[in-house]
Amino acid sequence: MGFIKRVLFTDEKGKAVNRAVVLINAVIIAAALIGILYYSFNKLEYTYRWRDTLIEYRNKFYIGFTMTMVISFFSLLLSLVIGTIIGMGRRSRFIPFRYFSSIYVEGIRGTPLIVQIYLFFYVIGTAVNLTDRYVMGVLIMSIFSGAYVAEIIRAGIESISASQLETAKALGFSKYHTYRYIIFPQVVKRVMPPMAGQFASLIKDSSLLSIIAVNEFTKNVQEVDSLTFAPIENYLVLAAGYLILTYPVSLFSKKLERRYAYET
Repeated sequence: MGFIKRVLFTDEKGKAVNRAVVLINAVIIAAALIGILYYSFNKLEYTYRWRDTLIEYRNKFYIGFTMTMVISFFSLLLSLVIGTIIGMGRRSRFIPFRYFSSIYVEGIRGTPLIVQIYLFFYVIGTAVNLTDRYVMGVLIMSIFSGAYVAEIIRAGIESISASQLETAKALGFSKYHTYRYIIFPQVVKRVMPPMAGQFASLIKDSSLLSIIAVNEFTKNVQEVDSLTFAPIENYLVLAAGYLILTYPVSLFSKKLERRYAYET
């Protein structure tokens, strides 16, 4: 019984799942998914036209792929700034700032991104005469992602035990030095894994910018599909492209989780 438990579940310390079992399960699941997809595609009786998509329109795919990377990169940087400010604002003693931060986070997190895109681009963007679709795309994604980043940062700060703050105060640390030397070094380690996950979500969410004619990856694939009438080929390219962008981020996130895991 002990051998079965050790092989199928964990080692004697109860801390690590047997890698061989995990690998076998992964292979079985992957084989099942491949089998289902193979059977499904064969039942379509569809004539594939890869030459009409990948080869003839490879430059358009490349431009869209690159634009998605650029938008995601700048949106990530700006969302970090917004999220840090709002995350601190949710703990601020200045009541108007705290309420504004709370309303911002709940409003953004509680409404669909597609609604926010329409609102910010066609209403607010028009009102302030900001009509550049790419600038607005970065701003919209930054504001959207910033709300989630703010919650990640707030949770990271609140995860610091009160005893550490009391000790810092007893030692005569100012609030600035407490945050700089005690809180922020720990918060950075704790929020890096969920931040990486948020970045992967940001990349995928940027596909909705196609509704305001931003020539990112999804928009360009849709345009190619309207010309080639080869939806399976085009959208498989789209899926593969997003997987190429997000999978390394997911691996990096898991690596950070293992590196900064805390003993319980």
